[in-house]
Amino acid sequence: MHQLLSYIKFLLKSKNQHGVHSPFVYDLVTTCFYDRKKHTEYQAIAAYRSELLQNPKKIRITDFGSGSKIFKSDERAVNAIARTSGTTLKNTKLLFRIVRYFQSPSILELGTNLGIATHAMALANPKASITTIEGCSEILNVANQQFSNKRISNVTTIQGDFTSKIQELTQDKWDLIFFDGHHSKEATLRYFEILLSKAHNDSVFIFDDIYWSKGMTEAWQIIKAHPKVTVTVDTFNWGIVFFRKEQAEEHFKIRV
Repeated sequence: MHQLLSYIKFLLKSKNQHGVHSPFVYDLVTTCFYDRKKHTEYQAIAAYRSELLQNPKKIRITDFGSGSKIFKSDERAVNAIARTSGTTLKNTKLLFRIVRYFQSPSILELGTNLGIATHAMALANPKASITTIEGCSEILNVANQQFSNKRISNVTTIQGDFTSKIQELTQDKWDLIFFDGHHSKEATLRYFEILLSKAHNDSVFIFDDIYWSKGMTEAWQIIKAHPKVTVTVDTFNWGIVFFRKEQAEEHFKIRV
């Protein structure tokens, strides 16, 4: 019910490029969000996801996050995980375009899952160095096998809980961080605060499922109000954060 009501409110308040007066956000929306080109990499992106949707292998899930709203057992089929918790094809293509648009050299992902989003980011910028953290060892094994099969060489995977592994990272600054795991208010705010010191003026933070629950929406509102945050873009599925000091503080809801 929270998601449904939130979506109705989003539709009433959201805009397309014609309601955007910031040159920075206008270019992001028109050049990136609304890019209708048939990128050649889309075939590989779709194939990666399709392979997982056809994989009936069962694995045992160790869940460090907020748990599943669908599964009651900790034993799940790979194809079921891909169908219910994997990044959708539409969002995967959007993430591909965002990473290609910003050409971020260093990327951190919290929540590898089956590597659908990771794979898309790796294709978007083959020169990027991507670090991705996943709590569940068995699901990461599936992702690692996929990366090996696809000969993805610019991804480093780490298994463990986010808080401890984030603090072990030696990277001084991150250009883009994709927060795609542990969808709870407390955890999201904790990771945001820990990683805030790793952001620079042109860093991009992307938060997945900001309307997943009331708590996640509250976390998103707190993040928007943070004094270091200058611009945010709410696409309903994602909340995108910028720290550009040269920008006037503005918050956008954009239909994608």
